[in-house]
Amino acid sequence: MSTTTLVVVIVIAAVVVLALIATLWLSARRRHLRERFGPEYERTVREEGGAMAAERDLRAREQRHDQLDIKELPAERRREYAAAWSDVQEHFVDRPENSVAEADDLVSRLLDERGYPTAGYEDRLRDLSVEHGRTLDHYRAAHDVKVRSGGGRATTEELRGAMVHYRALFEELLTDQRSR
Repeated sequence: MSTTTLVVVIVIAAVVVLALIATLWLSARRRHLRERFGPEYERTVREEGGAMAAERDLRAREQRHDQLDIKELPAERRREYAAAWSDVQEHFVDRPENSVAEADDLVSRLLDERGYPTAGYEDRLRDLSVEHGRTLDHYRAAHDVKVRSGGGRATTEELRGAMVHYRALFEELLTDQRSR
């Protein structure tokens, strides 16, 4: 075999190996994002118009989230929040619209105390999606009802559903106490 032929074979083999490594790396990265973000991964793919753009967005969310100082709550604060949630639920029978607004406020206070920025709803969604992607649809649904209830456009059943949705995120935020 000539030297030229040998060099060509080695170059082709190296290109094939590099392509295989790149494919495996991209596949592992995609699997990581799917597992971490859960249903939020597919939602972002739809919103961004493709997997590549969605994965860029999700990686940016991870990087932003890594900069946050998410704190663990002491047991006493968790008990206080749990008691506050019970109070909000008790008020639902008499004042369903107010209870939904109180639930939203309680979730916002909990987010703030845990270290999540609470300035804007869309930013909150992006920050929450990194660790709470599986309950984010609950938050979206609850928030939608809360917004509609402000104009009196939500039924009592929708308000009850919003409370269930808020509770799903609230309980996850309250019990997810891993230090980061």
